[in-house]
Amino acid sequence: MKRFHVHVGVTDLSAAIVFYTNLFDAQPSVVESDYAKWMLEEPRINFAISTRSGKKGLDHLGFQAETEDELNTLHQRLEAAAGPIIEQKGAACCYAESDKYWTLDPAGIAWESFHTLGRVPVFGEKAAEGSACCAPMPTQVSFTRLQKNFSQDK
Repeated sequence: MKRFHVHVGVTDLSAAIVFYTNLFDAQPSVVESDYAKWMLEEPRINFAISTRSGKKGLDHLGFQAETEDELNTLHQRLEAAAGPIIEQKGAACCYAESDKYWTLDPAGIAWESFHTLGRVPVFGEKAAEGSACCAPMPTQVSFTRLQKNFSQDK
């Protein structure tokens, strides 16, 4: 069963952890010096916060697959949506190793579909400029360029 994913950039991690812990009535499952994550069952969500981008607010949305087959299904849905897709296999990001697919919607919001393979001791690869995560394409300009490239490839 897939899990909805939300990543929010915060400027004060400690205050945000207190807020979301009370809001969710649950302790985070991961806490690092620059990152925290709640794996909630009700609602079924992977909610992460970090100070990585230096800005606050929505960083990206996505779906976390529990199996490789679910990730393949999500990939097929991304292809049907006809947006640009960037594949990252074995990506080290957010203290986890994952296989991922990234896209941007027409509004410029990054969407991540991923299957976590295991935990890693560091945040991971360098985050894209303006992104709290390891998203490879955080801007509308990137979407426009990739959309053009994607259309030419078909």
